[in-house]
Amino acid sequence: MTIGVVFVFGLITVWAVYSYNRLVRDRNRVETAWSDIDVQLKKRHDLIPKLVATVDQYAAFERSTLTTLIELRSRVNSVDDLKRKGALEGEIGSGLRSLMALVEAYPQLKADQNFLQLQTELSEVENQIQYARRFYNGTVRNLNTRIESFPDLLIARLFGCRQRQFFELEGEHEAEPTKMEMR
Repeated sequence: MTIGVVFVFGLITVWAVYSYNRLVRDRNRVETAWSDIDVQLKKRHDLIPKLVATVDQYAAFERSTLTTLIELRSRVNSVDDLKRKGALEGEIGSGLRSLMALVEAYPQLKADQNFLQLQTELSEVENQIQYARRFYNGTVRNLNTRIESFPDLLIARLFGCRQRQFFELEGEHEAEPTKMEMR
């Protein structure tokens, strides 16, 4: 009988260690995926002043759109809450779409090589943000599912694992994807 008890205890211990390690792995994947999003968002934020400076040379009277983008860029860097960050990033995306719409009225700007280069970079960064966001949300889904699923939820509760929020950009479902290419 003692061999049976030791065997059952050993199985439970192996299962607990295995479950804990899977939770740690999934948590680390979520954190790595968030870092990937953060890198892409910083790249986009770094492009905004360059884009604003280039557009400002041709369209100085469009100052309100340009100022709004700079202010949003500053505000989003001070936000830690994922939902609020998503809302501000959604506003930045909307501001960039507005900026690209304004560019249509300035043929010289559309022909400027610096602007075209920035536009290409911004388009690439936007695509990378979408990819990174999808990957992050997938890893969050996997972690949250594991935390909610029996028997892993026992280990998750024991060690205080918590669910993570998805990263949604506000207004994304209503708006078309940001298109940065000019005709």
